[in-house]
Amino acid sequence: MIGKVRRHRAVMVGDRPTDRRTPVTIPAPHTPDAGSVVMYSTTWCGYCQRLKKQLTSEGIGYTEIDIEQESSVIPYIEQVNDGNWVVPTVVFPDGSSATNPSLAQVKERIGA
Repeated sequence: MIGKVRRHRAVMVGDRPTDRRTPVTIPAPHTPDAGSVVMYSTTWCGYCQRLKKQLTSEGIGYTEIDIEQESSVIPYIEQVNDGNWVVPTVVFPDGSSATNPSLAQVKERIGA
């Protein structure tokens, strides 16, 4: 065959492949109260530790979820990070998320 072969990646959802062009939308497993955030993290993540200290020093409430202990959140983490496990992933009260946000970005998104 002459020409290009077009390939696309598939994501496994359960036991059936799903075409990446029609993404499966997984809602955030945990939604924070107004003025606070949910942070998906690991115990060894330096960026997570830094953000936790900054949130605490600014009086911003957060709920920390260790993705290595609560593996049910992994599909959501992968969805919002292009298939990667990236922490900190932060969820805001409106259900949106950000990966490794600065303190200023967190404050802006929660209206602090």
